[in-house]
Amino acid sequence: MVAETSSTKNISVTLKVWRQAGPDKPGKFETYQAKDLNPNMSLLEMLDVVNDELERKGEDPIAFAHDCREGICGTCSMVIDGKPHGPHKGVATCQTYMRSFADGATITLEPFRAKAFPVIKDLITDRSAFDLIQQAGGFISIRTGAAQDANATPIPKDNADLAMDAAACIGCGACVAACKNSSAMLFVSAKVGQYALLPQGQPERDSRVLNMVAKMDELGFGNCTNQYECSAACPKSISHDFIARMNRDYIAASFRQAFTAKSTSTAGGA
Repeated sequence: MVAETSSTKNISVTLKVWRQAGPDKPGKFETYQAKDLNPNMSLLEMLDVVNDELERKGEDPIAFAHDCREGICGTCSMVIDGKPHGPHKGVATCQTYMRSFADGATITLEPFRAKAFPVIKDLITDRSAFDLIQQAGGFISIRTGAAQDANATPIPKDNADLAMDAAACIGCGACVAACKNSSAMLFVSAKVGQYALLPQGQPERDSRVLNMVAKMDELGFGNCTNQYECSAACPKSISHDFIARMNRDYIAASFRQAFTAKSTSTAGGA
């Protein structure tokens, strides 16, 4: 329940938190009371308060991941009341504040649910599958050294803006958690698109999209059915238009790969 009030009156909430001791252990929801909370604290700060109380009681604290707490790393990913990152659009879990919830509200917290994101403990999932996809092609072959002058490689402003939009992806996995098929197409299309729009990304353009899509499929992510829950849940508002761009690149790269293979085979036979 979203309240979003500027009141400074402290609030109390009931938490239903998914507790799971490990990847191969059964899990269940446990209920906790969080009382007398400053409405301007973040949801993660609220969990810190709850964990302090659990530790004082000698109980196991709730495991959750976080790092920057500034909405730019994606580590804090969790599902809040059925929505990846929570009730607001364009923000990460760490940017969700307790003033977003009414006094007396019940808040349900659970990890991202996807075959490719196994639960490590409680609200922490293993999202290293994204790293493997990135390693399959998310790079460019360019010499390191001093940066070129800004105008050394002219790039149309529209392309530069779109590339920056794609590069805003923080790899949090909300797109996967929001999709009924656990598809990673929005993530992959953003990582493909940020290079495909720039001249520096052209040498590996075909191999990049083919390899990254193949790795995505290999890791067990589902298919995209174009219902766009992914872009709705994305904390950086990455557009699903990048998926269409990647599909076009993938089809073109597949044809070029097949044509090259056929030409090589024909030449070898001759």
